[in-house]
Amino acid sequence: MYKTIKINPGDGGWGGPLTITPTEKCFTVLSVTGGGVHPVAQKIADLTGGVAVDGWKTTLPDDEVMVAVVDCGGTARCGVYPKKGIFTVNLMPSGATGPLAQFITPEIYVSGVKEKDIEVLGDAPEVVAAPAAAAAVADKGPKTKDEAKAEIAAANEGKKQGFVVRLGKGVGAVVSKFFQAGRDTIDMVIKNILPFMAFTSTILGIISASGLGNVIANTIAPLAGSLPGMLVICFICSLPFLSPILGPGAVIAQIVGTLLGAQFAVGAIPAKYALPALFAIDGQVGGDFVPVGLSLGEAEPETIEYGVPAVLFSRMVTGPLAVLIAFAFSVGLY
Repeated sequence: MYKTIKINPGDGGWGGPLTITPTEKCFTVLSVTGGGVHPVAQKIADLTGGVAVDGWKTTLPDDEVMVAVVDCGGTARCGVYPKKGIFTVNLMPSGATGPLAQFITPEIYVSGVKEKDIEVLGDAPEVVAAPAAAAAVADKGPKTKDEAKAEIAAANEGKKQGFVVRLGKGVGAVVSKFFQAGRDTIDMVIKNILPFMAFTSTILGIISASGLGNVIANTIAPLAGSLPGMLVICFICSLPFLSPILGPGAVIAQIVGTLLGAQFAVGAIPAKYALPALFAIDGQVGGDFVPVGLSLGEAEPETIEYGVPAVLFSRMVTGPLAVLIAFAFSVGLY
């Protein structure tokens, strides 16, 4: 009796979940991982009632492959089987990358899969068809499903991976992780850091060219040059109706911080006020994240309703207090 399974993405994985149902013709799990049948491929076969074969030793027609299990770090192999329309399970946490990335979609591909990410959903519907010849890999002539299972199980029984195979897989796993980390880093730089740098540079250019920077500096510099002035700045930034507006992206804090940094550099503001000034202009930080943080903490709706204003009003106390503490610790620092 065949069974339907669900394959979820693992830790750091991408795509899926995949719901897979074997048929009398298509019940073979192709393990293209090197060194025999991988435990994940074997578990998929065991749970579905299918059969797992070593893709390095066995060739099957595409329409007889139920799912392909690969261990690709993001090059061509992870896209070969999705391009053929075959369900693909990648043991590595790679997303839609590589030269065949356009074929890698969540409907047909899932990555980062471990044995624990596979679950049984129920019995597959009965399908009346001729016995498949998918597992006829050794002798000429068709074999029934049960004969194919017995033959493959006997061939794989007792086999151990050699030292070279284990070493190669270990090195491949390490290289794959570094490769994926590099890809994620470049992706984050392109999508997040560079746009924000361009935005900040544009804002600073407009402020400098328009003379607004001098106005802001002349307005804030006198306040940032004394402890009472910094307390006023922090109090204003911490106002409950302002902090959620000033908080997103920390844009305001970074712009003001850049301008104040220039004032500290030219000596317009004593260096001893640098540390408390940092806390003074950051009184609004996190003001926009309070409801999100409470939701992530699985707070009840009533808790969020009362917690958001409570936290925002508390910043009016903790913000200036942080400035005082920073000022105390900056005594004798410069």
